[in-house]
Amino acid sequence: MSSPTSTPADSTAATTPAAPKKNPRGFMLRLLGLVVLLGIIAWALWYFLDGRWYEGTDDAYVNGNVVQITPQVPGTVVSIGADDGDLVHAGDVLVQLDPSDADVALAEAKANLANTVRKVRGLYSSVNGAQADVAARKTAVDKARADYKRRVALAKSGAISAEELAHASDALTTAESALITSQQQYQTSKVLVDDTVVASHPDVQVAAARLRAAYLDDARASLVAPVDGYVAKRSVQVGQRVQPGAALMAVVPLHGVWVDANFKETQLTKMRIGQPVEIESDVYGGSVKYKGKVQSLGVGTGSAFSLLPAQNATGNWIKIVQRIPVRVVFDDPATLDKHPLRLGMSVTVDVNLHDQNGPTLAQKSPTQPAFSTDVYKRQLVTADATINQIIHANMAGGK
Repeated sequence: MSSPTSTPADSTAATTPAAPKKNPRGFMLRLLGLVVLLGIIAWALWYFLDGRWYEGTDDAYVNGNVVQITPQVPGTVVSIGADDGDLVHAGDVLVQLDPSDADVALAEAKANLANTVRKVRGLYSSVNGAQADVAARKTAVDKARADYKRRVALAKSGAISAEELAHASDALTTAESALITSQQQYQTSKVLVDDTVVASHPDVQVAAARLRAAYLDDARASLVAPVDGYVAKRSVQVGQRVQPGAALMAVVPLHGVWVDANFKETQLTKMRIGQPVEIESDVYGGSVKYKGKVQSLGVGTGSAFSLLPAQNATGNWIKIVQRIPVRVVFDDPATLDKHPLRLGMSVTVDVNLHDQNGPTLAQKSPTQPAFSTDVYKRQLVTADATINQIIHANMAGGK
């Protein structure tokens, strides 16, 4: 049997090579390069159009006032009105010292003022009496002078003796001397009360000052909260003997906190006072955003004010980018009431640099106190009211 013969078509198919398969790796590399290029272009557009107008940092922390509660008078603690974390209002009693000694001193000062008012009233009465005595002495002098003149005429006619005339002259001299003495006593008494009333008399003012001091010492036995806030760092205990200046506890007004954001010095080129700031806290995350503004830019780096500042002029030196503290205040305190922040919490801040019209440093000195309290003025007002009441009660129709 003969073998089959091959056709020309079969020969052509055997000699034609197969088409090469497409390499997907090259396509992916080109696609990746295109994505990277588009990302760079998008980033460049974002940076030049928007991103370069913002500066942010996560080296930022909540800060605020820590109002120390310290006694102004020594004493023994008999009660404590608040503990750590408690909300207190200005004027609330936080610590009560034993007021026994202060109460005794206050009662003594009140009695001294009442006694002084009565003595000063006596001075005014002495003036009136001395004035009446002067008037009586003047009348006696006029009478003695008239008698003497009449006897001089009678002596010339021989109607009376020279001895009787001498007696009349002596009576006139005595009356004039008594008048001079009375006038001096009147002037002495008048000087003590001249151009004053009882309430403004120096003796009354001294007694009132002593009462005021005693009243303040008695009031200061109750240590009150100077501001609204939350109690922290309580260290005082009942029965403890405290001295003026000892830190017993602190009150932190959380509604008045701010943020200290530490920016690199290279980030401060376009930063100005008054620029708007967006703040996020680690505790609430991005769900809560606070609005604020730049209040001030620090006048020195943190290392410049450290306990041991760097000595860059000695030894080997390595340049380190420094950070400047920037204070950021909140625009809406109501947000802090709804989402409170505590001292020391970490936050992230972003400063909008579009508006660069503000200064980098404050241009005017403050015209109002940055922080103040009037709880201590109330004590003095009450003391003055007590003084006026005592003076009025002991006047009894006096001047």
